Formats: sequence, C-alpha cells, structure tokens
Amino acid sequence: MRFIRKAMIGLAALAALPLAAQGPVPAPAVTKTEAVAPKAASAPVALDPKDLEAWMDGYLPYALERGRIPGAVVTVVRGDEVLLQKGYGFADVAKRAPVLPETTLFRPGSVSKLVTWTAVMQQVEAGKIDLDKDVNAYLDFKIPAFGGTPITMRHIMTHTAGFEESVRHLISSDPKAVMTLKKLMPLALPERVFAPGTTPAYSNYATALAGYIVERVSGQSFDDYVDSRIFKPLGMTYSTFRQPLPARLAPHMAKGYADVTGKPQPFEMVIPAPAGSMSASGADMAKFMIAHLNGGGGILKPETVAQMHNFKASGVGPLNSMALGFYEQQVNGRRAIAHGGDTVWFHSYLWLFPESDIGIFLSMNAQGKDGATGAVRSALFHKFADRYMPGPPEKPSQVDAATAREHAQMMVGNYVSSRGSFTNFLSLLGLLGQATISLTEDGKLSFPALDGLGAGARDWVEVEPFVWRDTGTGERLAAEVKDGRVVRMSVDAGSPFMVFEPAPAGVNAAWLNPALIFAFGIILLAALAWPVRALVRRSFKAEFVLTGRSRRAYRLSRVFAWLALAALAGWIGLIAAFSADIGSIGGPLDWLIHLLRILTPLAAFGLLASAAWHLWLSIKDKRRWTMKLGAVLLVLAAAVLVWVTMAFHLYGFGMVY
Repeated sequence: MRFIRKAMIGLAALAALPLAAQGPVPAPAVTKTEAVAPKAASAPVALDPKDLEAWMDGYLPYALERGRIPGAVVTVVRGDEVLLQKGYGFADVAKRAPVLPETTLFRPGSVSKLVTWTAVMQQVEAGKIDLDKDVNAYLDFKIPAFGGTPITMRHIMTHTAGFEESVRHLISSDPKAVMTLKKLMPLALPERVFAPGTTPAYSNYATALAGYIVERVSGQSFDDYVDSRIFKPLGMTYSTFRQPLPARLAPHMAKGYADVTGKPQPFEMVIPAPAGSMSASGADMAKFMIAHLNGGGGILKPETVAQMHNFKASGVGPLNSMALGFYEQQVNGRRAIAHGGDTVWFHSYLWLFPESDIGIFLSMNAQGKDGATGAVRSALFHKFADRYMPGPPEKPSQVDAATAREHAQMMVGNYVSSRGSFTNFLSLLGLLGQATISLTEDGKLSFPALDGLGAGARDWVEVEPFVWRDTGTGERLAAEVKDGRVVRMSVDAGSPFMVFEPAPAGVNAAWLNPALIFAFGIILLAALAWPVRALVRRSFKAEFVLTGRSRRAYRLSRVFAWLALAALAGWIGLIAAFSADIGSIGGPLDWLIHLLRILTPLAAFGLLASAAWHLWLSIKDKRRWTMKLGAVLLVLAAAVLVWVTMAFHLYGFGMVY
C-alpha cells in the first residue's frame, strides 16, 4: 500500500510543475456581523532610494538565506527614475560570483510574455493585427473553430482562447529541442476545450502563437524583431530571446540551481520561445518597466499602453482579472498590473503600479527549500506596499455568522483547474492534483493549494456574499453560484488566468483516489499470492484445487495483475525521468509513453475479463466463500482500473499533450 501511495504522490508532484458570468445569489439580510478586526492602515514611508535600499537589505538577504536561494536581482523604478537596482547573493555559487544588476542575466520565464504582448501591440498600431479578428487570417495553418467561434488575439492576450495545457514541447536542457515557430505551431497545436472568451485557461502555446503572428506580419523572425523593435530602442543590451545564448552574453548568465547546495543546472531551452525564453539583466528590466510607465517609452503610443493596462476582462465576481497581457494584482486598495514567471530553475515577478508610477522586478536563480520563492515574492509585494503605499482600513465583514458558515460549507469539495489537460493521458494529473477546499475547526475555509503562494497561513473571512478576504494579505477568493450550487471559483493570488470548477462526480478524487489505492492494493495482493501459494504447495506437496478452465482463468487473471503492476511501475518511471529532466517527456521518452498507452488498457481490460471469468467459474463450481470474495474484489479492482484508463485517456497514439 505504501508503494501505491508513493506512486500517487509522485504523479501529484508532476501535476504541480512548470491554475457571461452568473453572479452570486443574494444572501439573507444581515442581522449580525462576524467579529473580525479589519486590517488597519499605517502611515506611508517616503519612497526614497536610501530608505528603499535599507529596507530591501533588511528583507531580501534573510529571505534568500532562509529559503536556501543562491541569488537574486531586484529593481525598483518610479517614473523615469531607477530607485534601486541591486544584486544579492551569487550568480555562480562555486566561483562565488556576485549578482551584478547591470550585466548578470536571469531567466524571467513567463515575464517574457510582456515583451511578446508589447510586440503584438506594436503591430496593432501598424494596422497589421486586429485584436478582434480570427487569427487564422494571419496563419499558414488552420486552427479549427470551437462551436463555430474562432479565436482572436484578444482571446489569446487574456488567456481565454480555450486551449488545454500543453507540455510536450515546453522546456528542455537539450539545445537540439529548439525549433522554429513555423515548425512548432502546427506540430504542438493542443485541443480546444473551452469556448473562446468564456474561461480563463493559461496557455504558453497561445502566447507562442501570438509571437508567430508577429513574425509573419512583420516579415522578421521573432528574435530579430524583438532585438530591433524593443531591446535596441530601449537600450536593453543585456537582453535576448535567443537560445542558446549569443557568445557575447553567455558569460554573464547566472547559474540555475535547485537550491543553494545543489549543482548548477544546464541552460534551459524554452521551446515556445515567445512564451518564456528571454534572458535579461535586472537593469534592462528596469528600462522595460520605465517604458510602460511613461507612455510607451517610444516603442508604443501612450494610448496603446493605456489600452493594454486598463483593459479588464470578465472574471469571477470582483476578483483580479486579465488586462491585455498583464494581469491585475490588488493590494491595499491599489491596482497593480503584473506577470509572474517560472522556469525550472528561475523564479521571477514584475509588478507595475500605473497610478503611482512605480515598477518592481524580482528574479531568483533557484526554487529553494519547499518552493520558497513563492513566499519570497508574495511577501516582497505585500510588505513593500504596506510600507510605501498603505491603504485605508479594510471594511469589516457584512455577512452574518450563520450565513458565513452556510456559504463556507457550500464551498467544500474538490475542484478541477481550467489550466490542465483534458483530452490526453496527462489528464490523469488533473485527478492526482485536484484542489480541495475544506473547513478549519472554527468553520473557515481552508485551501491548501495556495500555501506555496504566500508567506503565511491564510485566514479567509467572508466580506460579502461568496467573496472571502484573507486577513493577512487582503487577497480574495470568490465563487459564482447558480441555483444554489457553486459552479466556479477563483482567487486573487496570482491566477486571474484560470478558474476552478467543481470536480465532476465521475472523476472526483475524493472517492477515486482511495478507490485507486484499494484497487492496486488488491491487485498487488492477488499478484503476490500466485507465486507464494505455489511455493507453499510445493513445500507441502499439495495439489492445486483448480483444474481445467478454472485453473486457466485463475492464472490468466494473475498474469494480467502483474501486467497492471508493470504499467504502474512504468508510469512511476516516466514521472521519475520527467522530474530529473522536464524535457525528457518531449521526445526521449516517447517509446515509454507509447508502451504505457498500449500496456495500460491491455492490462486493465484483460484483468477485468479474466477476473470476471474466474469469478463466474468460482460461483459455478461452488468454490469456498474466500475464493469467491477474492474474485469479487479483483473484479472491482479491475473495474476501477478500466474506468481510470478510459476517463483519463491512458490509451491511444496521439503525441500532442
């Protein structure tokens, strides 16, 4: 049983790698408010370079050391002025090479998307891209419409194009994995699973598609375009999307690590390059932020920048939503627009406060202990705002205690993220990685999936019907309710680009995960009992009671039990290889993926058929009740395996996933 549990934990870990609306139903009249102390406001501290550096020096070195993160770069700008750009720790631990903010390159991951969206909007200005036109007009291959509705660039920039997750051609340590966008885009086209404009579902593929469209309408390769139209005009001389790095920049690249004690890792190749392949220094990112805070900085018109920053896509209730490319992050009553970015080894965030003319960029070169970078980023954002941009006192809850308990109970259950795989074998990760909402001892919401995104425990208080606020950070969780049922929910914490929907009964992990553990426990016992009983009979020179067809059915069921265990071992091996090198799933392990998708349905259906045959013969031959019970349990276990095989697409030969 421990073996089975470890297998499922491993699969769940893989799931964590590289998350017209119906409004809430009215609540009963307020009769008694919940006694919750609102977050008090404090006097702002003047944002000057000396105080900022002292504050950052007091926070970031300790945070990095505590999180076992080797190094970081941070830049803070206001208007057209750089208030702080500073390196902390090491770019290369073995050489004790410090992080130099002007020249040390970090991999900001999906923060790169902001450069891609800037390129898109340049072509909108040029009249070569229409945000609301079918993108097939710009492509040399066809993206099928979903329900008769085509996707547009606006859908792509708000992550509502409806694509499912795609990881096969995502990231690799092998330079040979890099391919042109012309080759990649039709090859990696994922399935459409949501109607355009209806459901936020983050898509690296869609962003790369936008980069390919820029390439086609401009007549330049994407790398050349960004170099000539964005980096050169802004003076970003230590920035590139090119992979591998150009010779002049390679010596300046920070090493990536698992944590400060780990070995340096190879340079990562982000295959859908416009979605995350940029390498840049902190000083260069300051120049990019200044451009966006100052009417485009000569690379965009002020009205175009306003269009990007001020757009607000529909979302869940009052939560943060997508702008055009950026996404909202509210803090202390102020609106920031932002983007986070994670490769395997580098973890970054960029925030702009357009109304305050402030920008912050942070990048770190390791995930650190227990995913420490999530907490470091969150704490920096909130503590910076608390010090320099405090807001008014938060309003107390307007939901009475009885209603709050009722609404919290309605939220309990398992949820499926819209950012996931739904039509291929990786949909299994949706089962093993389902988000769960439960209640604390005092009846408040508990959402463990958010633990890695903050520096402290969450304390959710319902402040208006079906809107909860974390008393520590001010971040919110909200739900859409229809006919007395929660139909969708989301959170402020860095994810306006995805929503969570209640897990359908047939694929709900609340019962299906225990059923899988039960099933493989029974299968393991049945498989081991076969040779053990044979050895016992040989020791005591006893005859096997089954003969003829009954013996064949028994043995055949045990053969398929061993095949089922072999399939499980194969999936565990795939996870182990993928965990060691995320790029291995995109080519080197194709043979194993093909084998498993043949072996798994063969084992599942073979076990069900042979176990059912064995059960029928046991009943027909009036065998002992213990043999009948064992046969019944094996049939049930096989039925669970068949259901999971079919429901989660553990079969077939398609290689887009």
